[in-house]
Amino acid sequence: MYRSMMQVFVKRSAQALEFYQNVFDAVLICSYYNEDGTLMHSELDVFGQVIAVSELEKENTVSGNTMMFCLHFGEGKESIVQKIYDSIKDGANIINPLSKCDYSPLMADLIDKFGVRWCIFV
Repeated sequence: MYRSMMQVFVKRSAQALEFYQNVFDAVLICSYYNEDGTLMHSELDVFGQVIAVSELEKENTVSGNTMMFCLHFGEGKESIVQKIYDSIKDGANIINPLSKCDYSPLMADLIDKFGVRWCIFV
């Protein structure tokens, strides 16, 4: 296998790509646009991991195909987790606000304004 990546399909994909670039201080690896300005495919380098963003087409929707992106930074990286949380929480559905939990001294669980669920923790 050459590589693996996480891929997310969202509405307003071009806006989502810009949002995730800012939230994660991500580097754009590539982007390919559809004629209507939505993303056919794009890739971001998020702390050494690839997150791909594409436009959600109605025919691509599958019931039960729900997942969470879990980003584990490790102890000593609390400032990174705090910055991400502060950037991503606007317009989000906060399931668990940034706080201590059983497995981490700092964790947040939320669904962002594009409908993507994230667990961010040290």
